[in-house]
Amino acid sequence: MGKQMTEMLKGTLEGIVLALLTGKPAYGYEITTLLREQGFSDIAEGTVYALLVRIEQKGLVDVEKRPSEKGPPRKVYSLNDQGRQELQEFWKTWTFLSERIEQLNGKEK
Repeated sequence: MGKQMTEMLKGTLEGIVLALLTGKPAYGYEITTLLREQGFSDIAEGTVYALLVRIEQKGLVDVEKRPSEKGPPRKVYSLNDQGRQELQEFWKTWTFLSERIEQLNGKEK
């Protein structure tokens, strides 16, 4: 992944993870797997876990510890009302930016 892609992804990854959590609660490795299935194959697990800590501290998710067949209990993250509001704001911002970028891109052609 190029430097520009990495930098842009940093700014949007939180919204992407919140969007993934609208479908159903998930634990860290499961979120990483979902990201990779969506084409974000270069995202390191450590990046995802750091982001999960941040969104938990910001109060955007509820966390429940569930038993695991392998090892210690897993932290399962689910989107709460504050997280849904944040995601809604993310989509508004994304729509605004993507429309402006498309306008700029159209001017170059």
